[in-house]
Amino acid sequence: MKKIVLVLMTLSLLVACNSTQTAASPSPAKKKVIKGNWTLNTITYSEDAEFNVTLLNEATKECFEGSAWNFIPNNNTGSYSIEGDAECHNGIRNFIFTVDGQNFLLKPTDARGKSLTNSGFRFNLVSMSETSLTLAQTVNVEEEENSLTITWQFSR
Repeated sequence: MKKIVLVLMTLSLLVACNSTQTAASPSPAKKKVIKGNWTLNTITYSEDAEFNVTLLNEATKECFEGSAWNFIPNNNTGSYSIEGDAECHNGIRNFIFTVDGQNFLLKPTDARGKSLTNSGFRFNLVSMSETSLTLAQTVNVEEEENSLTITWQFSR
């Protein structure tokens, strides 16, 4: 009996003194961070034709081109400012956004972060660097069976 107790105490001492080893957890994928002030330079369409598209249920591409955007990643909020003629409905618009891999989601809100319509817009995050950001949005064209890709090109 004494031998069994002695063996158990020795084993527990060896286990207790052994250095703790944990399996190395895989490093999480780097989260893409869109931060700071950006300018929306151009909006292009995948088809070479004239389209009457209301972007973000708001305005035409002419109103959005040149708009100033601000992304705040610590609370996933932001705003953009449209300036142009009377048809552009000048002013600042607020939104919340989420980046999940290549998916970029934008949801319009009021100044307090409350959803205006409880709907949002899905983009594909095509590319991002320190000085450029490219988002693409696919929409269905009413008269055709094909879809249209709208590319949004930002810079700092």
